[in-house]
Amino acid sequence: MTLNKILVGLAALLILGMMCVFTVNQTEKAIKFRLGEIVKDDYEPGLHFKLPFINNIKKFDARIQTMDAKPERFLTAEKKNVIVDSFVKWRIGNVSTFYTTVAGDIDQANLRLDQIIKDAFRSEFSKRNIKQLISTDRSAIRDILTNKSKAVAAALGMEIIDVQVMRIDLPPEVSSSVFRRMEAERERVAREFRSQGSEAAERIRADADRQRVVTLANAFRDAEKLRGEGDAVSAEIYAKAYGQDTEFFTFYRSLNAYKKTFSSSSMLVLNPDSDFFQYFNKQK
Repeated sequence: MTLNKILVGLAALLILGMMCVFTVNQTEKAIKFRLGEIVKDDYEPGLHFKLPFINNIKKFDARIQTMDAKPERFLTAEKKNVIVDSFVKWRIGNVSTFYTTVAGDIDQANLRLDQIIKDAFRSEFSKRNIKQLISTDRSAIRDILTNKSKAVAAALGMEIIDVQVMRIDLPPEVSSSVFRRMEAERERVAREFRSQGSEAAERIRADADRQRVVTLANAFRDAEKLRGEGDAVSAEIYAKAYGQDTEFFTFYRSLNAYKKTFSSSSMLVLNPDSDFFQYFNKQK
C-alpha cells in the first residue's frame, strides 16, 4: 500500500512538472496568458516554465506565409483598366498585436492583408499610365508597394517580406485596340524602312550606272587611242614596205585583190584595159 502511494505521488509530481513546462520551436512564436491576459510574448526557442491552471500558452506559425491574391483590376492614370496578378510574402512580426487584431487566424490575416495590398496597388497605379507600368522596372514597383504596405501591416502585427507583381495584363477589349495601334506603328516603321531602302537602292543603282558609263567611255577612249596608234604603226610599216620595192608591193596588192574578187560569186563589169587588169595584160 505504501509503495502504491509513493508511485501515485511520483506520477502526480511528474504530471504537475509536465504542466509547468512548455517548449517553443524555432518555427513558432508563443504567447503566455494569465487568466486570459497576455503577460509575455518574446519567447526564444527552447524550454520555458509556466504556472499550471493559471497560465496557458498559445503558439503560432512564425514561418513565412504566402498570400496569393486573385487577379484584380485597377485603373491607370488614363482611366484604363489593367489586370494585375500578384502575391505577397509575410510573417508574424509582433505576435501579441497579431493575436489581438486578427485573433491569430492566418486566413483572417490574409483577408486583411489583401485589402492593404489592393489599396497600395490602387494608389500606385492611379499615378501611372499603361506605358509607364509596362516599361517601369518591376523591382521599382515592388519596392514602392512593399514600403507603402509595411507600416499598415505592422499595425496588424505582420511583417511584409516581399510584394511581387507576376503579370500586368490588359482586358481583352483594351488589348485588341492596343494591338491594332502597335500593328499600325510597326507598319509605319516598316514603310519608313522600305522607303529608306528604296532610296538607297536608287542611289546605288544611279552610282553604278554612272560608273558603267564612265568605265565604257574610258575603255572606248583607250581603244580609240590604241587603234589610232596601231593605224599609225601600220601606215608607217606600209610606207616603209612600199618605199623599198614599189613594183613588187603593187603586184602583191593586186594578187590579193584578184584572190578576194575571184573567190566569190560576184560579177564584175569592167573595161579590160582598166588598171585592175594591168598585170593580165603584161607579158614577159
